[in-house]
Amino acid sequence: MGETKSNSLPIFLLFAVALLDLIGFGIVIPILPFLSPTLGATKFDIALIIVVYAICSGLMAPFWGRLSDRIGRKRALMICLIGASISYFALAFASALWMIYAARAFAGLMAGNLPVAAAMMADLTSLEKRASAMGKLGAAFGLGLVIGPLLGGLLSGDSGSFVVPCLVAGGMSLLALVAAALFLKETVSNDAREQHRANGAESWFGGNIAFLRRTGNLAFVSQFTVHSAIVSSITYLLPIWTADRLAYSPKEVGLLLGVQGFVMALIQGGLIGRLISRFGELPIIKSALVALVCGVGLAVFAAGSWLIPASFFISMTGANFCFPILNSMASKRVHAQHRGRMMGATGSAAAWGRVIGPLATGASVTLVGYSLAWGVLFLLGLYYVYWAYFIIGSSEVSDVSVDV
Repeated sequence: MGETKSNSLPIFLLFAVALLDLIGFGIVIPILPFLSPTLGATKFDIALIIVVYAICSGLMAPFWGRLSDRIGRKRALMICLIGASISYFALAFASALWMIYAARAFAGLMAGNLPVAAAMMADLTSLEKRASAMGKLGAAFGLGLVIGPLLGGLLSGDSGSFVVPCLVAGGMSLLALVAAALFLKETVSNDAREQHRANGAESWFGGNIAFLRRTGNLAFVSQFTVHSAIVSSITYLLPIWTADRLAYSPKEVGLLLGVQGFVMALIQGGLIGRLISRFGELPIIKSALVALVCGVGLAVFAAGSWLIPASFFISMTGANFCFPILNSMASKRVHAQHRGRMMGATGSAAAWGRVIGPLATGASVTLVGYSLAWGVLFLLGLYYVYWAYFIIGSSEVSDVSVDV
């Protein structure tokens, strides 16, 4: 698919497939902090379950991105969707804590769907429309966090049963698989795949750091780790923080995430494209990061039924503007034949952020309390702001593409 072409129907179909899968994701994620304690998990176990998924995802994301360059985006995406459905079904029948760990580890190993979908979206769009198109995937994620948590809360019911929500999540991934098989078209040509296979001498599991160094992208991609560490920490803290301070149940946490998901869908589904067209990518990400840091700073001192949700909404709204712009920038920093590999690298970097973030915040909560956990995130957010204003802001993103 040419880089200068944009086709609204394939973009919509990719959005729909991603949405179906992410509804399943949205069903499971908010109930995990409540499912795990029924099998003896501590608060730190909850963090470790998130970390196990992230470690496995971080190890495998470069593989999935590079595989999509070699065999095509569609095939790689379908394999990942099969894996996602199996992991949800395994979670439904977990009867011991180790089974939750195993199910989430397998889910992480198969979690190449978003990096591959991002590479496919980049294939379908021109440079100037890239951030807006990446926002469509963000909107799918946001809607998944609207519909999924609401479904999860309703399906778990007052009895707190988690079997049905997990089964439905697996079914959503299977629906996404069928939709991908029937409606998605391959965006990597046969010639491009053959060329990539002929040129690819490095191990599929190795060479990631070397690749990023050669293309001058190592420092840039590390910001995906920073971003993901902050966002995953907020997501980890929210259920236990609101349960302890406000006595929230899974339904109330799901509703809070659902409202935020709706906001995310509005921002990334259309608003961000219009704002970028008017102001540009860098001014938007700079302003968004200030909002993110302000929300996290408020959380350090927040108490009561208004300030705690407000801090969450402010910080996450800022974060929602950042990720599509980071993805857009990343897709422009290498040539098309290495796009899958680049998006796999960013997916891996983000996954390692989901390791570092929950581990650090989980340890902070366990040893000291919530104020320290939010304080650590505040300091990390200040570094993120510094990067946007004084490092990336001093260079032209679109001119640093380097072929290898």
